[in-house]
Amino acid sequence: MSAMTTAAIEVRGLHKYFGDNEVLKGIDFHVDPGQVVCVIGPSGSGKSTLLRCVNRLEEPTSGQILVEGEDITDPEAEVDDIRARIGMVFQQFNLFPHMNVLRNLTIAQEKVLGRKRPEAEKVAMDNLVKVGLAEKAKAYPAHLSGGQQQRVAIARALSMNPDMMLFDEPTSALDPELVGDVLDVMRTLADEGMTMMVVTHEMGFAREVGDKLVFMDGGVIVEEGVPGDVLSNPQHERTQRFLSKVL
Repeated sequence: MSAMTTAAIEVRGLHKYFGDNEVLKGIDFHVDPGQVVCVIGPSGSGKSTLLRCVNRLEEPTSGQILVEGEDITDPEAEVDDIRARIGMVFQQFNLFPHMNVLRNLTIAQEKVLGRKRPEAEKVAMDNLVKVGLAEKAKAYPAHLSGGQQQRVAIARALSMNPDMMLFDEPTSALDPELVGDVLDVMRTLADEGMTMMVVTHEMGFAREVGDKLVFMDGGVIVEEGVPGDVLSNPQHERTQRFLSKVL
C-alpha cells in the first residue's frame, strides 16, 4: 500500500475480550480499496468477531479500526454514518418475513438514506437484476430457497450504495447446490471493483477471487499472502495442518 493510498479498512492492535476470554489478541491488517480479502480458519479462531468489530457490531476492547481513514473506534466518531458505507451480509439472511422482497430492499433506503419510495424501488430493482432475482420482487422470503434469500440479502446491502462489503460465511447455511449462485454474485462484485472482506470456508472462491488470504487461529493472524501461494505452499505448520483437513 502506497503512502498516498488510504486503506479501505485498517486494523491496528485490535483486542477483543468476552469476559475473561480473549478472542482477538492484537490483530493488525488492512484491506486496500478494490481489494478482496478472504479470511479463513477453524471455528472459534476469531474470524467472525473480527468482521463484526470492523463495523462496530461488536465493541473492540482495545486497538483502532480505521474505515477510509476515519477512526471508527474514536468515541467522537459518527458510527452510524461510517457504518452506512459498509454493507454486511450474514450467515443467516435476516430478511423481514412479513415483507416482500422489494420492500425488504426499500425500507432501509427510505428510513436511513431518506430516499423517496420510487427512487428506492428503482435502486432495489436494479440490484435484484444484478443478483438475478428481478422476477422475485413481489415474493415473500418463505417462498424463496436459501440461496435466493442470500442473494436478496446481498441486493439489500448493495441498495444502500456501500463503499465496501463484509461477508460473514455467506454460504455456510446453504445446501451445496445453492452455493454456486451466491458465489457467482460475489465474483461479479469483485470484478466490478467492490472492496470486500469475506470470512469463508470456500477455498476455491478464495483462490480464484481473493487478492489476499488471511489464516486466523486462536485469535491471531497466523499467515497471510496471495491466496494461491498460501493454499499451495503454506509456510506455517498450523496453516499446513488446517489446509490438510479442508483441501
